[in-house]
Amino acid sequence: MDSIRPWVALKYVPGVGNYLYKTLLDRFETPERVFNASGRELLKVEGITASLSEAIRAGAPPVSVNAELARIQKTGCRMISFNHAQYPPLLREIPDPPPFLYVFGELEGSSRMIAMVGSRAATRYGISTAERLAAELADSGFTVVSGMARGIDTACHKGALSVGAHTVAVLGNGLSVVYPPENRWLYERLAEGGAVITEFPINEAPNAYNFPRRNRIIAGMSLGTVVVEAAAKSGSLITARLAGEQGREVFAVPGNINSRTSQGVHHLLKQGAKLVAAAEDILEEFPYLFLKSDKNRGKEHNVKSGGQLRGDEARVFGMLEPYPVHIDELSRKMNMPVSQLSAVLVNLELKGLVARSPGMYFSTYGDEL
Repeated sequence: MDSIRPWVALKYVPGVGNYLYKTLLDRFETPERVFNASGRELLKVEGITASLSEAIRAGAPPVSVNAELARIQKTGCRMISFNHAQYPPLLREIPDPPPFLYVFGELEGSSRMIAMVGSRAATRYGISTAERLAAELADSGFTVVSGMARGIDTACHKGALSVGAHTVAVLGNGLSVVYPPENRWLYERLAEGGAVITEFPINEAPNAYNFPRRNRIIAGMSLGTVVVEAAAKSGSLITARLAGEQGREVFAVPGNINSRTSQGVHHLLKQGAKLVAAAEDILEEFPYLFLKSDKNRGKEHNVKSGGQLRGDEARVFGMLEPYPVHIDELSRKMNMPVSQLSAVLVNLELKGLVARSPGMYFSTYGDEL
């Protein structure tokens, strides 16, 4: 517990919010160095006043810090700090990232995450569509991120779990609270085969004002946000707006034009969100990830030489790299007709040597996959 004490202690200093915490880490790298800094050094940091400098040097109230550390130990969760390898890399890029996350389960330090959110009062169409889409995305290699709320969120987690994939729930409360209570089964499944995370203290209740803060994490840790169903005024639209502000992709699944739960989605489409009817509509926005389905995951992906190849197959394989290239560009480089090249690539795919990404991009398999 000693290693996480400074992280919790700095968070408990009155006046140190997430934005300032990040600014201090940018300057001093660790909370220990923040506490060991002189008053003069602290005052050089933007946002630090003389009174706040004194508060930092005085430290957080030990009673508060000790009480939260005891709750962490009793609950059995882990705390992943901003500098931890498993901290979501994209989340570090937002202006006010949580300095640490409370975690049940395994939070893989991956940037291959996609957020899926939508209405709590979802229709049967919305639930079935969310489950299918989440399963397709998870089967393609994405980690589906959602909020474990009723309706669409629950459907998204279920869809990812149905294909045995890792999925992450971001809560608007502490880990000692299961909300909504009927999702305890999902909470337990995610803690075993995915992750449940939050930035809120262990015993924090699901207060309404927590959820916009929660939504920035869902959007912030993801490459893009998919909205399946949303009313005109919806927390899902907040998540989509935050995703756009953070420079991430925004996707929307169209619905019934007469349905109240489709009004927000159709508004997003009018504002320029990409229309999504299937997972391929999302995958084609990220060809550089060269995602693949489970049926390919058991293959040996580290073939480097293609030593048994001859003729055109050897030539084409030799031109490919772990970074995807479009078939048209490869055709130009090799002075080979696309029709001929396509046939060669199909044979290399069947041999497990080449990965095809949406949009006709091809690559050798990367070690990280």
